[in-house]
Amino acid sequence: MSIIRMSRMRAITAAVAATFVLAACGSSGSTPDTTVPEVSVRIVSLSPTATEMLYAIGAGDQVVAVDSLSTYPAEVSDKVTKISAYEPNAEAILGYTPDVVLISNDMNKITEQLQSVSSQKITVWTGAAAATLDDVYKQITELGALTGHEDDAATLIESMKSRITKATENIAAPTSAKSYFYELDNTLYSVTSNTFVGALLKPFGFTNIADGVEAGNDYPQLNAEVIAKANPSVIFLADTKCCATNAAEVAKRPGWAGIDAVKNNQVVELDDDVASRWGPRVVDLVEQFAAAIAAANK
Repeated sequence: MSIIRMSRMRAITAAVAATFVLAACGSSGSTPDTTVPEVSVRIVSLSPTATEMLYAIGAGDQVVAVDSLSTYPAEVSDKVTKISAYEPNAEAILGYTPDVVLISNDMNKITEQLQSVSSQKITVWTGAAAATLDDVYKQITELGALTGHEDDAATLIESMKSRITKATENIAAPTSAKSYFYELDNTLYSVTSNTFVGALLKPFGFTNIADGVEAGNDYPQLNAEVIAKANPSVIFLADTKCCATNAAEVAKRPGWAGIDAVKNNQVVELDDDVASRWGPRVVDLVEQFAAAIAAANK
């Protein structure tokens, strides 16, 4: 589970802020400077989602290195390393002398490795895969506190909430039975409504054809015939990068030409990275969902 040791960083923030305030008060005739400075920490991020969150709240300058998949935003390009988030190496991480290491799960027991190999105390923050939007907002808030960007984090969250509200407020309930298929890869794995992505789509009122396919499995593999028979109104492709899948290729699959989504040009090509992360760009994903659902509702 998550290992979040925030107290040390909050203490640093408070101590630095207090120092600034006391120094200002000691100067006769001067106006106290109550600005809270950014916390000075060196961060290694092994979570592409956390990396995006940091840059979105203006804490990118505290990042000294990121894993091989943390390629967004563009400003992070000179900090991308060969360190794997799936098989992290403690020695490689410690080569960047971090104060804080961000992970999404404890692969290779990296927390234990860092604690046993390092002579200094390193804070390991874990931002597990979100199940709800509230989980997303909670992680952004925590990273804001960790880096001294609390206000920026709060502003980002409010902006995200506002955009999501705007994208979803005018979506009418379908007047007839409508459904969707969400494709994770070209072997036809999908997601149920119990997943994060499924939860984002649920308010739109379309039935997820993957629900109930396999009891207890929220990432079931469907087959082409079952999908064609279910006749989804919308098909979302979250495998355009990994598998070079696109709407034209989908239309050529045997038996799929008659699917409503194909006939009505409602095969939606998503960005794999955006679709697989739960950072600030989840709003882009919701907006794309909303546009597709609105078009399929006409």
